[in-house]
Amino acid sequence: MMTRRAVLASLIAGTVRPGAAADTTEHVEVFRAGEAGFHTFRIPALLVTRRGALLAFAEGRRESASDSGEICVVMKRSSDEGRTWSAPRVVAQRAGYTIGNPCPVQDRSGGTGRGGRIFLPLTGNPANVSEAQIIRRQVEARRTVFMTYSDDDGLTWTGLREITESVRRPNWTWYATGPGVGIQTRRGRLMIPCDHNVEGQEGSRSHVFFSDDHGATWQLGGGTDGVTTRVTNECQIAELRDGSLVLNMRGGNGGVKHRGITRSTDGGMTWSPVETDEGLPEPVCQASLIAHKGLLYFSNPAALKRERMTVRVSGDGGKTWRVGKVLYEGPAAYSCLAVLRGGRLGCLYERGVRSPYEGIVMARFRPDRA
Repeated sequence: MMTRRAVLASLIAGTVRPGAAADTTEHVEVFRAGEAGFHTFRIPALLVTRRGALLAFAEGRRESASDSGEICVVMKRSSDEGRTWSAPRVVAQRAGYTIGNPCPVQDRSGGTGRGGRIFLPLTGNPANVSEAQIIRRQVEARRTVFMTYSDDDGLTWTGLREITESVRRPNWTWYATGPGVGIQTRRGRLMIPCDHNVEGQEGSRSHVFFSDDHGATWQLGGGTDGVTTRVTNECQIAELRDGSLVLNMRGGNGGVKHRGITRSTDGGMTWSPVETDEGLPEPVCQASLIAHKGLLYFSNPAALKRERMTVRVSGDGGKTWRVGKVLYEGPAAYSCLAVLRGGRLGCLYERGVRSPYEGIVMARFRPDRA
């Protein structure tokens, strides 16, 4: 009888289709460790604006690769679909703080500025405390939620505005936006996927917050509290053809690890019991999910550890999946998908030779269809 580990290894090994067409994927390095005085770049987010610019966000970690310390959010911009990129620039920082978890979204129906206001929600905490200390309440600090925005296609950004009281419950300790991207539903609701920890409870949960007034105010939506006993964490959201929503979540409770899935039919106010998607193996890592023309695209390191960045496609709302492309066999971790002009996809992801955190690259490719 096969062990659970062997079952997962077999699932992963069987995802490459024999006789596949020659690979036409193009890779461009966007961020490189050590660039511009930063020790490491992590946590990629990729947004294609309504005017066609590509905005690549990441956490700029000056002191080390650690999740703690003084961290800011940096951005590069491309006007030629990711072939070339601008120099990195800091778009959000606060002295003595960790600022990160970028999760941009554009209000494509608001008409503000040059093509619609671009929102960038972020989270932060004092640089001298860790996630574990915040969760265990060993320090007074809790995570703070911020918002900044751009009205000129990502060229300039406003200062940070705190929105914590509107989107975080008093008994939540740790809190993270995305990372990845938010969405705007067909009805115009702006939605940001998040995760949090509750004081006195083990494990994290996922949730959303939203705006129905073009980002003037933000409100807390529903989440997985009360609908699961399993850990759910960093997540991404997509709208399906019927208007329902799916939240795809990092998880893993030992043994074979797969993504968690929950769905909503009321705009994200309530969510179904969490199910395990056995078609999406993971090493416990952030992943990306986007919807485009009735299809869902999903990227993550589909392996027993953080390697083998893989894009999958579903034509039935995420009920079944098949591999569209293996982008890279080596060390890889966080990723973010986006739809480019001409039907191509872009995937901004962490990648290296000895470690996934040596740089962030963008792959440009034509996806297989479901």
